[in-house]
Amino acid sequence: MEKQIDLTKLPGHIAIIMDGNGRWAKQKGMDRYAGHQEGVVSVRSVIEAAGKLGIKYLTLYTFSTENWNRPKEEVDALMALMVTVIQKEAADLMTNNVRLLVIGDLERLPESTRAQVKALIEESGKNTGLTAILALSYSSRWEIAEAAKQIATKVKEGAMEIADITENTISEHLATKNIPDPDLLIRTGGEYRISNFLMWQLSYAELYFTDTYWPEFREKNLHEAILDYQKRERRFGKTGDQVKTQS
Repeated sequence: MEKQIDLTKLPGHIAIIMDGNGRWAKQKGMDRYAGHQEGVVSVRSVIEAAGKLGIKYLTLYTFSTENWNRPKEEVDALMALMVTVIQKEAADLMTNNVRLLVIGDLERLPESTRAQVKALIEESGKNTGLTAILALSYSSRWEIAEAAKQIATKVKEGAMEIADITENTISEHLATKNIPDPDLLIRTGGEYRISNFLMWQLSYAELYFTDTYWPEFREKNLHEAILDYQKRERRFGKTGDQVKTQS
């Protein structure tokens, strides 16, 4: 299947909503934590596959601000798992030339988790391959509200005029200000919504939904999503004839 992919028409940025860990575990008679553990295997597989293809950016919806409302024992287990994963995967990220970034409200994370995340961001900062972005303690409404506060402060202090505020102004104050918008959004687990994820940035992304639960999503599933993406005509508000003329 990989041989069918046109390497000249790859999505530059793929975003993934990794859904279905709990339901996968329940189907197999296991607790939810087992689903999260198996989901880590999928993360490793997809990062390696994306890097191998030459994808530039990969954003993974790891933990939303709404996830803080889950049972405390599950949240605590997820935070502990995150630290363990970062410690175990650090060497592979460096070997594979992967740069790690994180977007989200990191101040809400436990200190140990935050320290591990920041250390790996710094360690991998000079890597030049795939940029893997973890959306961690993240929600799009939080992000847009924070951008509005920053812009309002600049206006109040006289550093910006209201008339000068444009779409680009908002983009430049988002957590993703130095990251190109996603070309392709993948959501696993059979749900058809974007769940407060990159709502501003996904304006013109192609959306791909699959029934496959995240713990079962592997390299071949990523290839299927990319092949589907490559069959689509991206018009960005133009007509199909205009796109064909300009291509």
